[in-house]
Amino acid sequence: MKNLLPKEAWALIQQQPDALFVDVRMEIESMYVGRPPGVHMIAWYEYPDLTPDPQQFVRAVEREAGAKSRTVILICRSGKRTVDAAKALEAAGFTDVVNVLHGFEGELNEAFHRSTLNGWRFDGLPWEQL
Repeated sequence: MKNLLPKEAWALIQQQPDALFVDVRMEIESMYVGRPPGVHMIAWYEYPDLTPDPQQFVRAVEREAGAKSRTVILICRSGKRTVDAAKALEAAGFTDVVNVLHGFEGELNEAFHRSTLNGWRFDGLPWEQL
């Protein structure tokens, strides 16, 4: 797994438009908080269980990717869920998996707020909200 900062991941997406960009957050998270444009929603886990099903996740990414050699870029809220998701993909044979460090919203600051220290939105990268 490669770890890239949000701006580095955005540059990679521009260089490799055929890369599969996957948001592993729950759909409701991206609807309320926002998401990068063009990202594919494949949740690592869903409400109400909040329990990952790595095999189901891998199957969904396989269907979307078409080939395990395709570059897969993963983003979540803070860059933590994607680590486990990336490990599951690599264990299943994916060869080029990228984790977006700090995720979409970034780490918490001392007041427990996100998007103030780092992350996709903090870096001013493109995003949309439904």
